[in-house]
Amino acid sequence: MIDLYDIRYVRIGTSNLSHAIEYATRIVGLQLARREGKYAYFRSDNAAGRGGARDHTLVYFEGDPTDHAVGFDLRSASELDKVAAQLEKAGHPVQYGSREQCEMRAVEAFIAFRDPSGNKIEIVAKPFQTGERPFPARDAGITHFSHIGLRTLDAKRDELFWTTAMNARVSDWIGDAALLRINTVHHSLALFPSRYPGVQHINHQVRDIDDVMRSYYFLQEKGVKMVFGPGRHPTSSTCFLYFEGPDRMVYEYSVGVKHIDPKDEESYRPRRFPFAPESFCMWGSRPDIPEFRKESDAERARSAH
Repeated sequence: MIDLYDIRYVRIGTSNLSHAIEYATRIVGLQLARREGKYAYFRSDNAAGRGGARDHTLVYFEGDPTDHAVGFDLRSASELDKVAAQLEKAGHPVQYGSREQCEMRAVEAFIAFRDPSGNKIEIVAKPFQTGERPFPARDAGITHFSHIGLRTLDAKRDELFWTTAMNARVSDWIGDAALLRINTVHHSLALFPSRYPGVQHINHQVRDIDDVMRSYYFLQEKGVKMVFGPGRHPTSSTCFLYFEGPDRMVYEYSVGVKHIDPKDEESYRPRRFPFAPESFCMWGSRPDIPEFRKESDAERARSAH
């Protein structure tokens, strides 16, 4: 079993890099750490109390907006070759990153492969940290990058992959969508059934509920499309707000995420919630996010043609 430590970063293509930079800094509230040619690197982690912060947590690059990759790091960096061999044996061809590609990711080494749905996954060894806290263009109250939603073409198959090949554990289900943890955080990865692969949403934790509500009114004023919330998830206990970014990527702010103490691992039992609006929000907000709602007959008909 591959012992993942934490989610590290997301890399996403965009048709308009300048617009994506403006949005990530002025709207989301990330710091532009650097721009190198067709790549823009963003920081979100506050180093205080976290033993140093990740060098970057988001990369936008000029390219296909459907080109996404998610990076994870290992609990033991020395395991990278062993991990590569395990993935190859399980039928997932692995590519090692070149020196240039490693430098672009601020890591000593990494491997890349695809999960059963075709999502690009990268596992890194000895990623760079920074002791500096970010200075964003907008104070959204972000403390750190926390999790992603990932699209799956076969939820049960992909859940089996992440919980057997990897050390992910199911915290809860909403219908067939599994919310998976790899450390104490309720979920670092959520698998949402879809007709195509890719990152479904990107989450940043904020300091408190006031930050969520301040952003709610700020985004309204800026004309940003909000697609869910404010609300509270009954699964992870977080208060949340989802909104739409460049190339229709969905971003989320949340606060108050549930942690599962290691001493409770043996006794913890995941809960199963029905695939219904109240399973996504206990306050009554209704999502305008395709993966969070059932398709209508008309939508199913359109997708079939």
